[in-house]
Amino acid sequence: MGSEKRGRIVLLTRILAAVLVLLLAAATAGCTGTDRQQDERIVVAVTIPPEQEFVERVGGENVRVVLLVPAGADPHTYEPPPGVIADVAEADVYAVVGSGIEFELAWKDKIASLNPDMLVVDCSRGIDLISTGEDGHAGTDPHIWLSPKNAKIMVEKIREGLAAADPEHADEYDRNAAAYQAELDALDAEIAGALAGAGVKKVMVYHSSWAYLARDYGFEEVTIESEGKEPSPQRLEHLITQAKDEGIRVIFASPEHSTRSAEVIAREIGGTVVLVSPLEKEYLENMRRVAAAFAESSQ
Repeated sequence: MGSEKRGRIVLLTRILAAVLVLLLAAATAGCTGTDRQQDERIVVAVTIPPEQEFVERVGGENVRVVLLVPAGADPHTYEPPPGVIADVAEADVYAVVGSGIEFELAWKDKIASLNPDMLVVDCSRGIDLISTGEDGHAGTDPHIWLSPKNAKIMVEKIREGLAAADPEHADEYDRNAAAYQAELDALDAEIAGALAGAGVKKVMVYHSSWAYLARDYGFEEVTIESEGKEPSPQRLEHLITQAKDEGIRVIFASPEHSTRSAEVIAREIGGTVVLVSPLEKEYLENMRRVAAAFAESSQ
């Protein structure tokens, strides 16, 4: 009897061991399948949140996006942590804004050197850049994405880059890009109608972010800061006088920058400060909000 009992125990132990092996094999296969699915997506690095939307709308389920400058950070001054740099070193594509944004001037070559096989896509190619500064400080306004017309060009460059890196899904990228560009066309018409209908002529902003939007829709951007620096007392006085003379009642600032000078001007003119961000990921919705805020400021 004791021998039979021991035999049953041995048999049961072997059965349990076999079941455990099968379960582990199934779990491992499942993980491997997931990893393989993850690996099949191409990894695309982008600098700012609006580009993340562009890439995700064009790439769909075929891409994984690595965002280098997170929401709320200032791409003029941000420095990425080591973990982000290590992640982007594995990227297949880096879609740079390409228009002179400070983060890219400081980090683009370093990032590219980590992965010589990475395709670098310049999203500014084909865009008429706005010159800024004078003499030795001359440069270009980097905020090209804040114009639906420019966004269409950026989306096209992203489409070309994804198709080059992943030709198997090129037709899908073509369809996705065309659909998103149609939405950008609709946004363009909507903004044009809103700003023209409100008669927007001048918008006073703390940081010069909206020059491309102003160029597209025929209004003037009046900036408070100068070359990234707080205004002098003399400039503040001039801006206060200008706002009073021209009936400006709303001063626009952004969550990524100081609002102190904007609040000083608003207080002196009996106006208000309204926050609008140039860096929201939800590009279409954000641009509608900005256009509506600009239009309401002129009424």
